[in-house]
Amino acid sequence: MTRNLTLVVVLLTLWLPASAQRNVEVGVSQGITNYYGDLGNEDGAVQWGSTRPGMAITVRDFLANRKRYVTRALTTEARFSWNRLGYNEAAPVGGVSGADLRNYRRGLNFRTDLFGVSSHLVLNAYREPYRPLFQQRFFAYFHIGLGLYYGRPKADLFNGAQDMANRYHYWEDGTIRNAPRGTPEDQAQVIEQDGTYETDLYSWATEGNSAAGEGNVRERTSPWHIGIPMGMGLRYMVTRKVSLGVEFSYISFFTDKLDDVSDRYATWNEIDQTYPGDAARQEQARYISDPTGWGTVGTIDPRNSPRGNPQLPDGLSYFSLEVSYKFKHRPGRRSFVSL
Repeated sequence: MTRNLTLVVVLLTLWLPASAQRNVEVGVSQGITNYYGDLGNEDGAVQWGSTRPGMAITVRDFLANRKRYVTRALTTEARFSWNRLGYNEAAPVGGVSGADLRNYRRGLNFRTDLFGVSSHLVLNAYREPYRPLFQQRFFAYFHIGLGLYYGRPKADLFNGAQDMANRYHYWEDGTIRNAPRGTPEDQAQVIEQDGTYETDLYSWATEGNSAAGEGNVRERTSPWHIGIPMGMGLRYMVTRKVSLGVEFSYISFFTDKLDDVSDRYATWNEIDQTYPGDAARQEQARYISDPTGWGTVGTIDPRNSPRGNPQLPDGLSYFSLEVSYKFKHRPGRRSFVSL
């Protein structure tokens, strides 16, 4: 299924430029990305602690223009994007820190660099259809499409090399230390996460499959994700060729695993069965699944087994500013393709 959708998106992206008749417009945008998923410490709909950068290159005005319309209400565009998703449930938010954070005791974190290609159908909402857009200056637009995205979530779980001697220890007082809870305080140094996301979460058994029951670790997740981008914006034509735009878009995904948090904690028995005879990897897998040690007791229990909500797909929003330039297309001799 994923391969078929990948082929459709790639073919659309290649076909659209080939069908250009007069102009090709290229826009470069930069903005902020917010993640919507299973991690979060804030009560509102937007987790402001998830704000990360994003960039996109958009190529538009692909539809054939044989009748040479001055402006078009319906057109298409292709977009190549990069959005950084991330959240750290141990990081302070809004003046609240440590054990006062809602999900500090779960203590999950991730970062996903999401690269995507998508094709959009665009509705230009201009006021006068027979007047060039550069004379109207301002106009709004709306888009919806289909996209293919690649990303592998990683976590910052070790202070240096990926070794259990370098793991973080979360204490009741809200600090992170280099020694287990219960160690005399003068022998446990307070440390900070080093900001290096060294642990590839898709490479570890972090969750079980609640629908299949105990003994079923979640299958290895594909880094390829299908999403539906949609959005709206406002553009200002500075000249015939140059425009400035502001846009808000949202991508709804068919997956709940962009953050590697979706189902219940893997039980200790499931982890041991996944890495049989390897005590070191078993210990590391338990820690990667439950960094604080407060998340699960290692068995299925309605009170502490849930790690995420598999019924709630992930999403992201992208608020951006764009500068675009329209390149004049000089048609050559006609070919059989254009007949």
